[in-house]
Amino acid sequence: MITPAFDLSQDPHYLILSIRVPYTRTSEFDLYIDGTDFKFYAKPYFLRLTLPGRIVEDGREKAAFDIDKGLFTLQVPKETAGEHFEGLQMLTSLLAPKGSRSAKPLVEDVTAEGCLQSVGDDEEADEEEFDWQVEQEVYKESSEEELRALQKYGFGNQRSGVFARLQEELSDVIDIKNPEGTTAAERRQGRLEAETLAFSPDHYLADLFEDDEIQGVLKFNPWWTKLSPSTEQEGESAVSFTENDKEQLRKFTNCSYLLDKTARHQAWLSLVDILLAYSYEVRSTEGEHSVESPWTIRKLSGTLCWLEAYSSLQEVLLSFGRRVLCYPLYRHFAMVSAAVRDTTKILQSGKACVLKCLLDIHKVFRENDPAYILNDLYITDYCIWIQRVKSKKVTALAATLQKASLQKKDLQLELEELEEAAAAVADEEEQGASDSSETALSSTSTDSSSSSSSSSESSDESGESEAEGQGCSHSSERGGGGATTEDSPPRLQPPSAASPIPQEPTSTGFSAAWRADTIPPASQGSRQLIQELGEMRISQDSCYEAESSCSQLSSAAAETEATSGRCSGGTLLEPSPRRNPLLIVNAQDDDDDVMTAATS
Repeated sequence: MITPAFDLSQDPHYLILSIRVPYTRTSEFDLYIDGTDFKFYAKPYFLRLTLPGRIVEDGREKAAFDIDKGLFTLQVPKETAGEHFEGLQMLTSLLAPKGSRSAKPLVEDVTAEGCLQSVGDDEEADEEEFDWQVEQEVYKESSEEELRALQKYGFGNQRSGVFARLQEELSDVIDIKNPEGTTAAERRQGRLEAETLAFSPDHYLADLFEDDEIQGVLKFNPWWTKLSPSTEQEGESAVSFTENDKEQLRKFTNCSYLLDKTARHQAWLSLVDILLAYSYEVRSTEGEHSVESPWTIRKLSGTLCWLEAYSSLQEVLLSFGRRVLCYPLYRHFAMVSAAVRDTTKILQSGKACVLKCLLDIHKVFRENDPAYILNDLYITDYCIWIQRVKSKKVTALAATLQKASLQKKDLQLELEELEEAAAAVADEEEQGASDSSETALSSTSTDSSSSSSSSSESSDESGESEAEGQGCSHSSERGGGGATTEDSPPRLQPPSAASPIPQEPTSTGFSAAWRADTIPPASQGSRQLIQELGEMRISQDSCYEAESSCSQLSSAAAETEATSGRCSGGTLLEPSPRRNPLLIVNAQDDDDDVMTAATS
């Protein structure tokens, strides 16, 4: 028999069933309605549902069949008008037989009396043909020590020995080398050490100060923020499932889970951890999954990557916050806060919204070669289990998550020390840039004033030289001796004041050393970067003093040049707007022209 595609909805008086049965005869429909049981048969389709409420067959039923679409629509009246049927979107739980809702033991003890009573059934089964060509393996009995040594993991810590058969895919799925022989405490210690080594202070500071792209990602609104409250049930959101989602729900095998109190508590916490990783991935890709999506979800979730079993909600937030700042593309603390808000919104929207997120994760992992193992370990069981939990538990978890808080200092990655050191260096750079600009402006104004004074002095000197030239011409006419002048221009003298030597500021060096000594023990890379930032401040201060000393030297040189020009008595050739009559240029070509003109 084929289980047809179906969908259920309701109004205050009727339960509406839409069953897709293409290529069937319209005259061969069989219906069975009795309380919470509903059965439908149309060869080769068969559908059996266990409903969350009671329906009746009293003549008010309505049925319609669309031949072109192959869609059979049936309206069945409710036994109690106005009753709300909860969980009509949980298709997997609706397909379960009525008796399977109670958890049964997985192993039963069959007595001899029971065996004698079932002899007749066994004889009838023996009449069927038996396939002798079955695959056989030599049985190897595991000792009690070996069974106890295997560690539990997976949904509800119910799986073991899975990765012993998948050694090739081990490194592509999880980060633990030996999950079968690693205890929960050893997994946590290994995870913390790996995160400390993976943390990059340079990457974190780069995303902190250059966050234009991250701010754009933070403004993105995922699909769950656009949900409207459900009109059918208070506290739930109107979530619509695609045809692929419904098809996947029908493929799931419904089963019951025997979880004790500790296992149920860990299952809820691991669900929050997985939803946090999913929320980050959806926001970082703006709702469009990429080839990196399976890696991102798996890497950010300690449950999926390290088979972590959490004992409190604060441990979940700490693990997720550390992993966001160590592994993905956007390593910003604001992304952690946004993921927590998104997960709270998902839980507040009800278990239907949670189920849709889990189905999306299942699809992402299903399309990735090594990550499909995580579906078998966690996601498939979560998709089945979440359909059976009570909605008030999901709402209570959302309220607890909304009240939880996470700060940077809780992550133990020295984030505040890094930000303080980087901010101090940035302030020093801005202060140094402003000081250098002011020094450049002052030196420029000094040079312009010295040049203007030099030009005025040169004009005065040119007037004096003109007067001296006239005096020399009068004395030569009287036949007296000419005045003597210096043949070589004066040399520039070095400034009398010694140039200042840049000194390292002792207070800055002391504060940098104090910061490096008082940092709490963490990653070596963070401490080294903080020390480098402190040394950078010292070197920048020295450079700024050196630049100021150089500007002082240039100003002193300009003043010396102007003073030497005044002492030389106008012998330096400087541009002047007035003509100097003593400046005579004698060229050979001009003499030849004069001689030619005289001859002619």
